[in-house]
Amino acid sequence: MAEQEAQTNGKRLSVVKIYVKDFSFESPQAPNIFNSKEWSPNTNLNLRSSHSPVSDNLHEVVLTITVDAKEKEGDKTIFLVEVQQAGLFDISGYEKEEMGVLIGSFCPSVLYPYAREVIAGTIQRGGFPEFVLQPINFEALYQQSLEQQQAEAAQAAETH
Repeated sequence: MAEQEAQTNGKRLSVVKIYVKDFSFESPQAPNIFNSKEWSPNTNLNLRSSHSPVSDNLHEVVLTITVDAKEKEGDKTIFLVEVQQAGLFDISGYEKEEMGVLIGSFCPSVLYPYAREVIAGTIQRGGFPEFVLQPINFEALYQQSLEQQQAEAAQAAETH
């Protein structure tokens, strides 16, 4: 039924391919870090997405997630992992605003579980305890980004 509706109004959205575009893992303190009795690192999570049109209807969306764990005392990196989880999406028939929501919210939401699995598995294979990335509300992040862009545009208009 949903497919019929999508076809009748000319809108189409499908996942063509999901893949890892780039990946990196570093553990510069190994093996000495494993002698530490206390495990309570400070972790930073950096998240960003980008979009590149491949053809008229084919779009690549790349979700980049970086997790950096440092010692609580000091600034030494325990591990650093970065993944660029990508997907090819066939999208057509949507207005510009709808495309923005799909590319800025929907597509990263599709890619996130794959990136989460890569990161968690790699950290564990690196010899560290289980690391679970919490769910992320990409719709809220997208709305925040739009609001920030609007505020910056309004501020720029006031200064000119």
